[in-house]
Amino acid sequence: MEQRKTTIGGQALIEGIVMRGKNSAALAVRLPNGQIDIEEKTLKPIREKYKILGLPIIRGAVNFVETLIFGYQCLMESAEKSGMDDMEAESKFDKWLEEHIGDKLMAIVGVVSAVLGVALSLVLFMYLPSFLVDIFDKYVTNNVLDAHRLHPLFEGIIKIIVFVLYMVVVAQMPDIKRVFMYHGAEHKTIFCYENGLPLTVENVRKQSRFHPRCGTSFMFVMMIISIFISTALIVVFPSLSQSRPLWVLAKLLVLPLVMGIGYEFIKYAGRHDNVFTKITSAPGLWMQRISTVEPTDDMIEVGIAAFNRVLEMEPDCDVK
Repeated sequence: MEQRKTTIGGQALIEGIVMRGKNSAALAVRLPNGQIDIEEKTLKPIREKYKILGLPIIRGAVNFVETLIFGYQCLMESAEKSGMDDMEAESKFDKWLEEHIGDKLMAIVGVVSAVLGVALSLVLFMYLPSFLVDIFDKYVTNNVLDAHRLHPLFEGIIKIIVFVLYMVVVAQMPDIKRVFMYHGAEHKTIFCYENGLPLTVENVRKQSRFHPRCGTSFMFVMMIISIFISTALIVVFPSLSQSRPLWVLAKLLVLPLVMGIGYEFIKYAGRHDNVFTKITSAPGLWMQRISTVEPTDDMIEVGIAAFNRVLEMEPDCDVK
């Protein structure tokens, strides 16, 4: 059995999976009639136009933003194709919006959802941890944390706890659980190819659903890296901890650096299998026990369909 690594990655959607290579992608969705709809997409990474954006570290933040935008577009498409929009009863307000806004409705809903999502992320993973540590240090430890530059460490711990709890809670929602099942199908399909086996439902089903190149692992790695970078900031600029808004702003400014380092690590971990990558990837892989669920055979079929289509468009996808 020939072991290999591939540049193809994926994302779980609503009743579907999108697999993407370097310059192409395939969006596969299970339609209400049971058929699998596959749509080919051409990718034009901005770093190919501006070479400086393809440099190590810089490319991480650029890739994160591009992946986020593309993934959200695919998520909205999958919701429409899978018939999710038709499942909910249409209220009078919905009808009014459709009559007066028409085709722009989904775009507006998408923008509003994205803004609210970003705002929620900032509150949960930046402002809330900082606020809780400030309160704890002021009323419990009598500013000991501030004196010993331990704010970033405790913020990081709280951030990880919030992230885990958030994932556990959303995983209980039936619709999200199905997305997590497709997430498992995506990982298993990629592993099957990397293990040199034919992409059949039987072969894919036997594979692990925990993959080192996962977005969940990336988020977890970024949290760990942010602890070290935030600690360095406090050491160099101790006055930052005296103002919560200024501290949050400073963390936002170094976020591209955190993304860049996290991206390089995930990229390295996905291509190498050694003691270092096994130890450092362990927390992220553990988190995938929450964000991935064992898929059904029909979900695996969707993953295979998407992967095979990208493979047709990019046959030279193996990591050299």
